[in-house]
Amino acid sequence: MKLSMIMVLLSGFLLCGCQKENKTHDVKRFASVTGLKADQLKAYKALHANAWPEVLKKIKDCHIENYSIYLQKINNEYYLFSYFEHTGADFDGDMKKMAADPNTQRWWKETDPCQQPLPEAAAKHEIWTPMEEVFHTN
Repeated sequence: MKLSMIMVLLSGFLLCGCQKENKTHDVKRFASVTGLKADQLKAYKALHANAWPEVLKKIKDCHIENYSIYLQKINNEYYLFSYFEHTGADFDGDMKKMAADPNTQRWWKETDPCQQPLPEAAAKHEIWTPMEEVFHTN
């Protein structure tokens, strides 16, 4: 499955019947990075300043919490850093439900063209590159 589908949800980032359940599962943390086209900076920020309620609901329904996207300019290039926590029992199943959602698919059609995948992701026809966690503390 494309990591881009998982993330921009994320941006992003979704609504097909995921059910809330008691938090009896371990929290799994996910982080990823992608580029942002400089000429799409304003549009990308505007989309996320007014994220679609249906997309936000799908994110929650699919056990995604603490979802954030950060922006950083490095050497005149823009990069997006995404972080979220999955609290459900079936990450792959939740991501498939999210990817099947028509509202999420429409959202990705708006956000994906703004992004500039890093070479590793582009080679896999994905947008976001997963990041390795090297430190965490509570």
